[in-house]
Amino acid sequence: MAKVESPRRARRHDPERRQRVLDAALDVLVSDGAAGITHRKVAARADVPLGSVTYHFASLADLLARAFARYVEQRTAEFENLFTAVHTRDDLVEVLVDLVQGGPSRRRSAVLGFELHLAALRNPDLRKLTQQWTKDSRAVLARFTGPEIAGRLDALLEGMIMHALLTTEPEPREMTRAAIVQALGPASGSGNDLGQ
Repeated sequence: MAKVESPRRARRHDPERRQRVLDAALDVLVSDGAAGITHRKVAARADVPLGSVTYHFASLADLLARAFARYVEQRTAEFENLFTAVHTRDDLVEVLVDLVQGGPSRRRSAVLGFELHLAALRNPDLRKLTQQWTKDSRAVLARFTGPEIAGRLDALLEGMIMHALLTTEPEPREMTRAAIVQALGPASGSGNDLGQ
């Protein structure tokens, strides 16, 4: 009797799978934190076989590093875009107040940022990523404020965003605005110029 061979299953061509796995890893980081991420959770979230995750990423540390790098790349571009319509000091203040008071629409990004910073405390490679991200963010702010004020403002914004995430009673918009205006220092010229 001749042996009947079962037809080979065609391999599914999925060029976006690696990126989908990274996006799923970011989703798991938001819901479970860096301490709670597993290959299995990421595979389930990405709707891929577990072997796909381990095929693309040699270890959980590699997956985390690549997912955080993807997040920083996306966030850096988003941050840059926030300032495209800024022409006056008032424009700048409004963008920064919105950044702090962003609410649910910005919550995911803020949670990922703080997960990255927490993980970077114990991982020198991730620390390099956070340092570059800080440098890039401050360079964007410095275009409007100069480097010294940009550093001060960046630190203030991080603290205010963390407080906004943790509070049960959101700070009034006017209080956020007042803190940002104070960090910017006195207005130059007409009072609405972005002089440095």
